[in-house]
Amino acid sequence: MVDVGDKVVQRRTARASGRIALARSTVDLIRENQIKKGDVLTVAQIAGIQAAKRTGELIPLCHPLVLDSIDVQMELSDDGVTAASEVRCDGRTGVEMEALTAVSASLLTIYDMCKAVDKRMVLGDIRLVSKDKQEMP
Repeated sequence: MVDVGDKVVQRRTARASGRIALARSTVDLIRENQIKKGDVLTVAQIAGIQAAKRTGELIPLCHPLVLDSIDVQMELSDDGVTAASEVRCDGRTGVEMEALTAVSASLLTIYDMCKAVDKRMVLGDIRLVSKDKQEMP
């Protein structure tokens, strides 16, 4: 792990997004809450939040961080779902891995919940949208 002990504590924010392409029939089932495993978008949102909190356990050289805020939003469209996350903390290292992990886990959860009805799902475009840091007052 990289030594960040000499870095100054700053307010850090990262945003990430990603997408899963779904068949129109799968989108309709999600919209009508007819997927057998339950409310797909809510479960995926919670999975993303949980994953962000555990990023330091999942990524071998990632620092465990105390996160101040995790927001995961799911947007259903006619051809799939877009997941977007925003993660914040006051710390010595960035939160981009937490934001990316939140999106990835959300999309994987959708995949898991829909795999019985859609054999052609494609995850993609998982990316860091932005990251920034600000001096602490």
